[in-house]
Formats: sequence, structure tokens, C-alpha cells
Amino acid sequence: MAFLIIFLIIVLIIAFKSIKIVRQAEVYVIERLGKFHKIADAGLTIIIPFVDHVRSVVSLKEQTMDIPPQGVITEDNVTITIDTVVFYQITDPAKAVYEIQSLRRGIEYLAITTIRDIVGKMNLDSTFSSRDMINNQLRVLLDEATDKWGCKVNRVEIKDINPPADIRDAMEKQMNAERNKRAAILQAEGEKQAAITLAEGQKQAAILEAEADKESQIRRAIGEAEAIREVAVAKAQEIQMVFDSIKKANPDDKLIQLKSLEALKEIAKGEANKVFIPFEATKTLSSLGALSEVIKKDK
Repeated sequence: MAFLIIFLIIVLIIAFKSIKIVRQAEVYVIERLGKFHKIADAGLTIIIPFVDHVRSVVSLKEQTMDIPPQGVITEDNVTITIDTVVFYQITDPAKAVYEIQSLRRGIEYLAITTIRDIVGKMNLDSTFSSRDMINNQLRVLLDEATDKWGCKVNRVEIKDINPPADIRDAMEKQMNAERNKRAAILQAEGEKQAAITLAEGQKQAAILEAEADKESQIRRAIGEAEAIREVAVAKAQEIQMVFDSIKKANPDDKLIQLKSLEALKEIAKGEANKVFIPFEATKTLSSLGALSEVIKKDK
């Protein structure tokens, strides 16, 4: 009975040592007699007890590593503190276990030296304005260096860049001065634009007023010309009517001369100070003078 219990215990121990369940997104690095044997993927895995050994459990998920803040000296001799985070993923578990003693520590040291190398070639202003470039360079260099470790660096992000307190105060003063300068420039530009707009408006108003005055004068002149033309037409029609009436009456020379004198009388009433009398009218005047003398003698 005791033998069966001992045998059962041994069987349970062998089964426990032989059956391994690997979780999703993980792999087992299995050694046989101290040498690399295989990579056990997710699921049920059977190994030989006391012969095979699980060397390491490796996660295939993307992992993050927060690099401790590092003091870096820029090209213009300013010491700044840079806080960085690295996103990496293991692509070859065997290399990650056997090619380096500690993968995380290796990535950390490599990231620190690479950051100092890149930022040390830049001035202070460039470090603030070129974060994307620094991130990309760090990612490329770290990815190339960690490839032999079976690791892929997906992203590198600079979380924060902290300059010294005195440099920060100077930068804040400079930023305030730049803001005041831009505000003054914008105000001057606004006033200039307003003055230009006002001048343009006044110019347009003057042009429109001049054009309106010109149009008014033209219309007035056209109206006066039209009135004169209508008066002339009416006078011509009146003269034509008189002429037609006289022509129908078949008048003699005396009557015509008398009508001429009446016309001269109307002409003399005008504003002109000179009246030109046709030569034919002088004969009529002399005849009228002789006729008046005869009338006086008869009386």
C-alpha cells in the first residue's frame, strides 16, 4: 500500500514536470541538458522531466521602458534633463535570452548613450523644436543596435525636456518679449490696414461724388439742350404755320414788308444789344417814312 502511494506521488511529480501550459502572447525557452532545445508556443507542451528545463518565459507583447531622466549637455554648453520612454517588442526569444545578459538593462544603457550623442550635437533651441527628429533618430539607432538581441524598437518618445531654472526664466522673458513684439506688430498692421481702408473709402466716395456731379451736369446740359431744341422746333413750326397762312392769303409786297417790321420789333425785344436789319427791310422803312409824311399833310 505504501509502495502504491509512493508510486502515485512519483507519477504526479513526473506529470507536473512534464506538462506545461503556455499562455497566449508568451513563449517558453526550453533547454535540454543545458543546451537550447526549442521555443514552446502558446498551448499545451510536453517536456521530459529532469532532462528538459524551462530556461525563461518570454512575453511577445509590446513593452515599455521608462528611461530615468538624464542630464545632457547641449552644443552650446547648457545642461538639460531629458525624460524618455522606449516601446519595444521581442521578435526572437532565443536571441533575447542568449545574446545579452539583461535585455532591458542593455536597451536602457544604449538609449542613454544615444540620447547624449544626439542631443550633444544640437543647441538648446533645436532640442525644443526638433523632438520628432530626435525621436526618429533614437528609434532608428536603437532598432539597429538591438536587432542582434532579437528585439525591435517600435517607438521612442521624449516625455519632457527640462532646462536649468535660470535658462527657463530667460526663455520665459524672451517669449514674453516676442509676444509683445508680435502684438505691437499686429496692432500696427491693423492700424495701417484701417487707415488704408479709410483712405480707399474716401477716395471711392470722392470718385463717386465727382462722377455723380458729372452725370448731373451732363443730364442738366442734355435737358437744357432738349428744351432749346423743343423751343426751336415749336418756333419753327409756328413760323411755318404763319408762312403757310401768308402763302395761302397771297399777300402783296406791302403786307410782307409790314410783317417783316413786326418781326424786327419782336427781335429787338430780345437780350441782344445789336440788331442786323436786312437791306430789303430798309426800302420798307423808307416807304413807311414817306407814307407817314403824306398822312400828316392830309391831316
